[in-house]
Amino acid sequence: MIRKTYFKTKDYCKVKFSFTPENAETVEVLGLNSDWENAIILKKKKDGSFSAEVSLPKGSQQQFKYLVNKTEWLNEVDADSELLNEYGGTNSVLVL
Repeated sequence: MIRKTYFKTKDYCKVKFSFTPENAETVEVLGLNSDWENAIILKKKKDGSFSAEVSLPKGSQQQFKYLVNKTEWLNEVDADSELLNEYGGTNSVLVL
């Protein structure tokens, strides 16, 4: 799940990522601000879900994927859209 919070006086949007994959020990988000090397690590909660909040520029389009257990790439079903990537798959897209 993705929740966006806009502020009238700020040039960014706060985005909360919440994700609950099966049998996950770690979940990371990669690709935000075109950065596929520095992951945002989601924190694991007692209910087994993972979450993190990130501030992203308003008016931007962000491609991203979740990396689960350092091995499995997954998309966000609640993303605004998907785009083809250079590996023959798709990336999740947020429109802010």
